[in-house]
Amino acid sequence: MNRINSQALTRALLVWFGLTALAAVLYFNHLRHNPPGFFIDESSVAYNAHTISQTGKDEHGVAWPLFFRAFGEFKNPVYVYMLAALFRLTGPSILVARCLSATTGLATVALLGLLAARMSRRLTGFLVAITALLTPWLFELSRVVIEVTLYPLALTLFLLCVWRASIRSKWTLSDVLGLAAALALLTYTYSIGRLLAPLLALGLIWFVTRARVRALLLTWFAYALTLVPMLVFQERNPQALTGRFGMITYLSPQRSPLRIGEDFLKHFVANLNPWKLFITEQSKVNELLHIPGAPAMLTITAALAVAGIFLITRREIDAWWRFILFGLFASVAPASLTNDYFHMLRLCAVPVFIIVLSIPAFAWLAEGRTRGRRITLVVTLLLIVVQGSFFQGQFQASARWPRRLHTFDADYPRMILPAALANAPSASIYLADNSSRPGYIQAYWYGTLQKISLQKFVSLGFDQPAPEGAVVITTESIRPRCRVLVESEPYTTCIAQGPPRFLTRLPDDAFAAELSVPEPLPRLRSEQPATILVVVKNASKVMWPARERSGEPFQLHVGNHWLDAPGNVVVHDDGRGALPRDLRPGETTAVPLTINAPQHSGDYLLEIDMLQEGVSWFALRGSRTLRLPIKVE
Repeated sequence: MNRINSQALTRALLVWFGLTALAAVLYFNHLRHNPPGFFIDESSVAYNAHTISQTGKDEHGVAWPLFFRAFGEFKNPVYVYMLAALFRLTGPSILVARCLSATTGLATVALLGLLAARMSRRLTGFLVAITALLTPWLFELSRVVIEVTLYPLALTLFLLCVWRASIRSKWTLSDVLGLAAALALLTYTYSIGRLLAPLLALGLIWFVTRARVRALLLTWFAYALTLVPMLVFQERNPQALTGRFGMITYLSPQRSPLRIGEDFLKHFVANLNPWKLFITEQSKVNELLHIPGAPAMLTITAALAVAGIFLITRREIDAWWRFILFGLFASVAPASLTNDYFHMLRLCAVPVFIIVLSIPAFAWLAEGRTRGRRITLVVTLLLIVVQGSFFQGQFQASARWPRRLHTFDADYPRMILPAALANAPSASIYLADNSSRPGYIQAYWYGTLQKISLQKFVSLGFDQPAPEGAVVITTESIRPRCRVLVESEPYTTCIAQGPPRFLTRLPDDAFAAELSVPEPLPRLRSEQPATILVVVKNASKVMWPARERSGEPFQLHVGNHWLDAPGNVVVHDDGRGALPRDLRPGETTAVPLTINAPQHSGDYLLEIDMLQEGVSWFALRGSRTLRLPIKVE
């Protein structure tokens, strides 16, 4: 008997050793170069981790911040501090940072396998671990240096704590503290946790019994205590944790509860779209995380999850599975409150719940003694490996795709920064950023890696022009003084020619424009954005200067209003399109203008006009507007 047990243990160890070796090869292969660059958010996280590791302060000089201010929002602290601890030992490095992400991904795979093994058998745990290892969604999350990378691991830790508590008739203090700590980790790891973690805490009510009531209340109390620092931070920094949400949500006091409910349901259903989950995913929203065309999850996982739901519903569903089903739907809620459809970062908890739902199907196959079940198990494992291998081939090839190179700013360290350094060997390099693309962080991060004193970089304000002759790295789309040295959208290295220019008020006789839209207007649905091309002619005798910086006053724009059929204003001042270059009298240019359809359907007039910011709309100075009929569906 001992010999048989020893052989079984040896086989199990060999299997797990093989799985570990496979995992290491997959997750650490070409980690430095695929994805092929370092995205701007990765640089922000890594740079702040470096400054914390060296000085205990973030990039803005704040000591040991609870949340990290970056790009007009606040990043969550857990991942940044973990990376800071690692950088303290190794120094700043892209490879080290990505190794941390890969390690958290492997830990997620291991813990999902452990959860399955505790729920069923060792073989089930092995099969679930293989599935998680080859799941595209989890794999790609482990390749980027952003806070969301840690979220599947935090959620799996929480589920392990829930499972441990669910099999006890009475919860101990360690159960209470484990659940509360895991909920806190979910809350502070990624922004969706501020809604999802409280929902999951509420879901623990599925486990309530007379023996557990006191422990459940204590769990909620302990978790509530962990939220106090966040609430104090929000009180001291109004809008710090909610401002970003206000920009990406459709929630608005002006909208009716019925319309909000309709939008939530529409987004909720779209976020559980089986086609995007298991067949193909093409959304531009997910270009940072996901390679185009591949499904977010393995197709066979869909069949296993459906089979798992069928197996657990054949009999009375116990508290654990009620909680898992509740958790799946709760994990979709945060993303469904935002404007985007199927945003994979905000839906990062979904793959964990789907994989957990596949455990009953794996257990049924693994525990079967019949020939049919064994064949089905082998075929299932083969399909997992085949599709997982096919995705890996796609992912490795994606390192050479131009769009991936662009998305991850791969040209910055090999083109943009070297050109600036070569043309300013002893002078300062000026950083002029558009407010929507804060590229300065790339200069700080790559400067840190190359041991360049950061005093060499001078970051200009949004309305501040560069000095004459200065070498500039800019993300501005309009650059009237720029002699381009090298360009890779959205970055340009150039030399500022001529003295700085400052816009002033136009004279009264400059407010004369002729406007036209050469292409047919698009069909619009209510509240749908669309970009149209407006041809602008300077019908005055005065040159119109283009702005140099996006925050500069007195800029010239094309703008629009929405009127109803009789001509009454419905929406005043909707979209903007900046004049792309200096426009002399009689010259024309094309200006892209993004318009946003009104909230309600009907027949409208799209009124297009010019304006000088802070001065006047052209129509108020006698210029004619362009009115176009458009039907909003």
